Amino acid sequence: MDLSFIQRPHEYTPRRVYSTTGTDWQERVNFDRMRRERLQRAKEQMERHDLGALVLFVGENIRYVTGVWQGNWKNNIFIRYAVLPRGGEPVLFETVGSDIECARIDAPWMEGRIRPAITWRWAETAEEMMADRMVQSVVEVLKEHGVQGERIGIDMADPTALRAFQKAGINLTSAWPAMSAARVIKTRDEIECHKISTAWADACMWRIRNEWLKPGVKESTICAKANEFLYEAGFDFVYDVIVASGGNTSPYRRWHTDKVIRQGDLVIVDINAIGPGGYFVDYVRCFKVAGKPTPQEKDLYKECYDSLYAALEQLRPGNTTKDVAERFPVYDDDRYGSVSLQQFAHSIGLSLYEGMWISRSYSLKYPVELKQNMVFAIETFAGHPGLEQTVRLEEDVVISDQGPVVLTQMPFEEEFLK
Repeated sequence: MDLSFIQRPHEYTPRRVYSTTGTDWQERVNFDRMRRERLQRAKEQMERHDLGALVLFVGENIRYVTGVWQGNWKNNIFIRYAVLPRGGEPVLFETVGSDIECARIDAPWMEGRIRPAITWRWAETAEEMMADRMVQSVVEVLKEHGVQGERIGIDMADPTALRAFQKAGINLTSAWPAMSAARVIKTRDEIECHKISTAWADACMWRIRNEWLKPGVKESTICAKANEFLYEAGFDFVYDVIVASGGNTSPYRRWHTDKVIRQGDLVIVDINAIGPGGYFVDYVRCFKVAGKPTPQEKDLYKECYDSLYAALEQLRPGNTTKDVAERFPVYDDDRYGSVSLQQFAHSIGLSLYEGMWISRSYSLKYPVELKQNMVFAIETFAGHPGLEQTVRLEEDVVISDQGPVVLTQMPFEEEFLK
């Protein structure tokens, strides 16, 4: 791309958003290139971790290496799998019946490499026999490429499947170091897909604030309207729209109820959804319903905003997760030595939680380097005891060569920041 006029890569400019539809006059998101580059990254990491093959059951990993997706419902229930052998191309084992026929029609780039999956879960007394058959289907691919005696990375398995692999003499190890390293660095097309998702989510958040959010509306109604809007926009899947109002913000309930929203309520809205190109948006805004913020509410909002942007500014190539975590407020991550997911950052992509988490519970002592083209959702919370209601905020960010670029563009509440 000629950058002489726009001066920055297109993917690092949130206002430059492509359509997901194709056309002859502009190169937009190039999905063929995205599939090739994702697969190449997986192959490179497989070599780096000295694996003879990757055996993948997690739906997002399958989509990453094969480009095949058939709905969120079957992503992680162990009824399909893929094998990526060293020196070869991925083989997809798809659910038999209409699913395998759809895959053969939808994914011509997988021609000749889609085979029937052997499903073993919930087979009752036949489970062990079916698991053995599933493993043999994997072993066939390993033998075809001469890697059956090498270390084989596996991303997820239940005890029955693990026993079946052990019986077959397969030397298993975790596939996650390789897959995480591949997926956490995004290609330019993946970043463009994130931008498209955030653009639609911004529009949804505007509708929530300016059209749907009013006294007498239920939390569940806001959730329903957001789901309808995003699905009409072409989203693959609405993972969750969290709506918490009034007392449900303190302690924060990370799910909606049928509670009526009252005048003066603070309302925290968290949109988690997979956009039309397959990539997540996950961000939060907090609104005041039919009222002016109190001095205390302003303080809570500023606390979240200031800590959010102090941590966000550390998302730069060469910095570490420690640099980010140091800017988060002391919270239960410190108290319990475990992740609260509230003073927190996590990489996003095909998955909501992908690759890397940042928390004071371990990032301060076990720092990891941040790299260009990582994409994070970063979030903070004013979760103090005794508050009637409180505030939470979140942004989506890509790490560019020059530092953080915020992808989510919904404005913050000016009245709270005065």
